[in-house]
Amino acid sequence: MEMDTVENINEQQAALAFSKQSVVFDQLYEKNTIIQYKRDRVRKHLTSILPRNASILELNAGTGEDAIWLAQHGHRVHATDIAAGMQEMLSKKVKLAGVVDKVTNEVRSFTDLHNLEDKGPYDFIFSNFAGLNCTGEMRKVIDSFSSLLKDQGMVTLVLLPKFCLWEFAFILKGRVKTATRRFFAGNGRKAKVEGEYFKCWYYNPSEIIQYSKKEFEVMHIEGMCSFVPPSYLEGFPEKHPKLYSRLVRYEEKWKSSWPWRGMGDYYIITLRKK
Repeated sequence: MEMDTVENINEQQAALAFSKQSVVFDQLYEKNTIIQYKRDRVRKHLTSILPRNASILELNAGTGEDAIWLAQHGHRVHATDIAAGMQEMLSKKVKLAGVVDKVTNEVRSFTDLHNLEDKGPYDFIFSNFAGLNCTGEMRKVIDSFSSLLKDQGMVTLVLLPKFCLWEFAFILKGRVKTATRRFFAGNGRKAKVEGEYFKCWYYNPSEIIQYSKKEFEVMHIEGMCSFVPPSYLEGFPEKHPKLYSRLVRYEEKWKSSWPWRGMGDYYIITLRKK
């Protein structure tokens, strides 16, 4: 089977999974303290780098939480997602938020950006919370960015690396499969959402740098949930408030330092077009 066909099948499976999840997506995560911490971290970074009134292409926009926030801060967003269910929820939320003049959207895979209805050029491309880990064609995706960006345009990606310190610690509890699941995912690791299976891949910062080096320079890398536990450890901040506060302080101090920036549950990487 040709690679494009395999990728297309995986995208269709992921689209079905996240369309099913779209109706409960916000409710699943709105009360999770660590998810809110992660979202705040990403937004703090975006605030520090975005120009005023930026034009933004958002990939895997989900139900529109970030698109709406960006629009409320004066930016124009073209929000894309492969899951039609997510796009339907996004459209409803954009209307309720009163930002229809700031947010447009379309169903579009990140491996099909050359067919975008709105080709820009944009000031900024943004992908949050590991959406791009759902493709095994990261180089192809990154190769498509340059033509969509203005000169000196920027890209911020939030991705899952191949090693997470917190996850590896599960080996101490005998959960070897969980502890090592990122190590052996070269051909994709099977994931399950709403009863649907699809593959995901893991990418270290060094790989993103390698894929992008001809067209982009690295502006910033920081780890996320290197000290703070992953969000699937729900209730940790409430059960251990003093420890959690201490871990947040450690992360703030060391987030951009080696090796912590590459061993969290996620990392944030920002590139600028040369």
